[in-house]
Amino acid sequence: LPIGQSWRRSWSRLTPFFDYPPEIRKVIYTTNAIESVNMSLRKLTKNRGSFPSDEALTKLFYLALRNISQKWTLPIRDWKAALTRFTIQFGDRISVN
Repeated sequence: LPIGQSWRRSWSRLTPFFDYPPEIRKVIYTTNAIESVNMSLRKLTKNRGSFPSDEALTKLFYLALRNISQKWTLPIRDWKAALTRFTIQFGDRISVN
């Protein structure tokens, strides 16, 4: 599928992103934690073929997630500005402690 067609087909799902203020867009755009986790888990299972049981896969994912989360030590860049904007825009849906 050519990229132009893909963009046009997905445009209605992409444009709401631009409605957010720059502080929120920057955090959403640069925070790819879920994508990073998915990539790490995919990489883990890609070359292993099959697993003897669902429990074996669950244990492998548990250990991998534990190791992955230990790497998350850096704070999110410009989080304070983004949190302020989240509070202004979604104050009824966010709790700041």
